[in-house]
Amino acid sequence: MNKSKLWTKDFTIITVTTFFVYLTFYLLMTTLTVYAIKQFRASQSQAGLASSMFVIGALFSRILVGKYIEIIGRRKLLFTGLILFLITSISYFTADNLNLLLVVRFIHGAVFGIAATAMATAIMDIMPRERRGEGTSYYSLSITLASAIGPFLGLYITQHAKFDSIFVACTAFSLISIVVILFAKIPEAKLTKEQIDGMKGFKLHDFFEKKASPISIVAFIMGIAYSGILSYINSYALEINLTQAASFFFLVYSAVCLISRPLTGKLLDCQGDNTVMYPSLILFVLGLALISQASNGFSFLLAGALIGLGYGTVYTCTQAIAVKVSPKHRIGLATSTFFIMMDAGIGVGPLLIGTIVPMVGFRGMYMMLATIVFLSIFLYYFIHGKKAASIQQHLIEIEEMEVWV
Repeated sequence: MNKSKLWTKDFTIITVTTFFVYLTFYLLMTTLTVYAIKQFRASQSQAGLASSMFVIGALFSRILVGKYIEIIGRRKLLFTGLILFLITSISYFTADNLNLLLVVRFIHGAVFGIAATAMATAIMDIMPRERRGEGTSYYSLSITLASAIGPFLGLYITQHAKFDSIFVACTAFSLISIVVILFAKIPEAKLTKEQIDGMKGFKLHDFFEKKASPISIVAFIMGIAYSGILSYINSYALEINLTQAASFFFLVYSAVCLISRPLTGKLLDCQGDNTVMYPSLILFVLGLALISQASNGFSFLLAGALIGLGYGTVYTCTQAIAVKVSPKHRIGLATSTFFIMMDAGIGVGPLLIGTIVPMVGFRGMYMMLATIVFLSIFLYYFIHGKKAASIQQHLIEIEEMEVWV
């Protein structure tokens, strides 16, 4: 039996568009704190707020978009989000005080959440069901590339040009994303009247997909653990005199993700969720444990590679599982539920971890995170792992019935 085609024109275009949207996100995330301090003499906490307001705005919009995306239409929301994303990128030029900058950051994050959720929902619908793990892995590589290029580009611009050049670059990337997406056909959900009526209301069920919630809880915990890397890796490296190795940490992480994700995605489709999830969780544990004991550049970067194999794979697999277990007409809500929980973990993590570091130090903190991820292996087993095989078989039976029909 021949495989359904994955790399269609629409799949490629949406993946490229996602890259430019996330490139803007990472470029600003790594430069806005310095900009706020130098331009408006903001304190460290105020500068941190300027950075995190984007995530707050994204969380706010994802909750609403997940509910209304299939009712309003994916194409309408996607183009609305991208156009507002461009307008907000231009608005940075007019933000002449810290309060206005915070407002712009919140709005920018909100419209980012609209566009990102719409693109992720569309791409999940475009993928052949039997290649969803592989497709999610390839699609997420656009975000991985953006996370590597964005910070590098931000550092280069701040060293060789004025801050306004960053906003020029973001405006250009936003404009490119609109031009590129014009050539894609965005699939819409085919809803019955009963399904539309069922999505109207203001109950918790209307904002979160129940079937995607269990695996999204695992994603939430993974987000907290990974936030310990994102937020504190540089401070930790400074403390143990490994700043040179730290400058290559995310490069190693991204390189490993680029190599491994297509392979693990195919394995997820062919061998099932557990074959990929259990080893990936264990590798994440080993990476966090190793970094807690790192004493030289080699062990520090090896930890980066293990975390890339571990967390990098868990990220894409949990997203694919969240969509797989959800009804087709609620893919948008399932995608939104996953990203809300993952983003919430990354957003809340630094606050929780910040209270732990003074008590146990960086090494103790990373070992605690390793313990939490290890315990989440048992959580995964109880909420999904023990029934993963039966779910996979049920989906195969549905697919065979659709083929015969």
